[in-house]
Amino acid sequence: MLRIYNTDIETNNFDEIKDFKKGSWINLVNPSEAEIKKVCENINIQEDFIRDALDFEEKARIDFEEDDNTILFVVDVPIIEKNDDSEAYTTMPLGMIVVRDDFFITVSLRKNKIIESFEKRKIKNFHTYKKTRFIFQILYLNSSYYLTYLKHINKETEIAEYILKNSMKNKELLKLLSLEKSLVYFTTSLKSNEIVMERTLKGKFVKLYEEDEDILEDAIIENRQAIEMAKIYSDILNGTMDAYASIISNNLNTVMKTLTSITIVLAVPTMISSFWGMNVKLPFQEHNLGFIIMISISVVTTLLVTWLLKKKDMLN
Repeated sequence: MLRIYNTDIETNNFDEIKDFKKGSWINLVNPSEAEIKKVCENINIQEDFIRDALDFEEKARIDFEEDDNTILFVVDVPIIEKNDDSEAYTTMPLGMIVVRDDFFITVSLRKNKIIESFEKRKIKNFHTYKKTRFIFQILYLNSSYYLTYLKHINKETEIAEYILKNSMKNKELLKLLSLEKSLVYFTTSLKSNEIVMERTLKGKFVKLYEEDEDILEDAIIENRQAIEMAKIYSDILNGTMDAYASIISNNLNTVMKTLTSITIVLAVPTMISSFWGMNVKLPFQEHNLGFIIMISISVVTTLLVTWLLKKKDMLN
């Protein structure tokens, strides 16, 4: 999908346009080959800049092409992947390309809330021709969304823990495992984003304006806060998973102990009846009440074994 937006310098009106006008914002979401070629031919940039950002495994980085005076920023943004009956938190690369002082391009594999916030004009003081501020606003909003998603992860963890307290279900354990994996993705991406923002703050790639520099500094602070939060939640979740693993193991041992004790108790009357089923002379064989006596002996012996096992805490 290819869309071009422009903010009029005089009126500050934000509109979607059809032409490649200087100062405009070009947004590419999972673009086709034709759209990639169209953009590259009209604004004279290399296709690699766009294709690199479309690689799902691309890491956060900054690339500068001196010949074309083009800068590529790649950062990881949080997204929610919907499966059959669940949702998983992960990250994907978002490319930001500054083409000379003429165009600003964003490239992503799929729609995300960060870019949609700008398309819907939810961000204050946003202008397509102020490229440095645009980059910093994206970085700040990205860090904010990480914090929001981390809070969602923590809430889902609490819900899964509550359900597990009442019933050990594989579904909830798998949910915790998925959330643990999401925190690993988030932590790795946040640290990579921090490196990109720190390098940007040095002013080697884009010109820093005093009124915009505060936005980048706030973005770095938000990002660091997200890193700390992700680490705390990850430690808590790891401890929770270890605790439930111990609980499950303990429950299994308890069940096995109970079944073993029941087997021992049931073996007593079976053993006694086996003895008196032999073809040899045995006590009470000729007695009129022999059957009742043997039943009584079996019952008494069984109760005695049960009491002994209970006393040794081997029968729950």
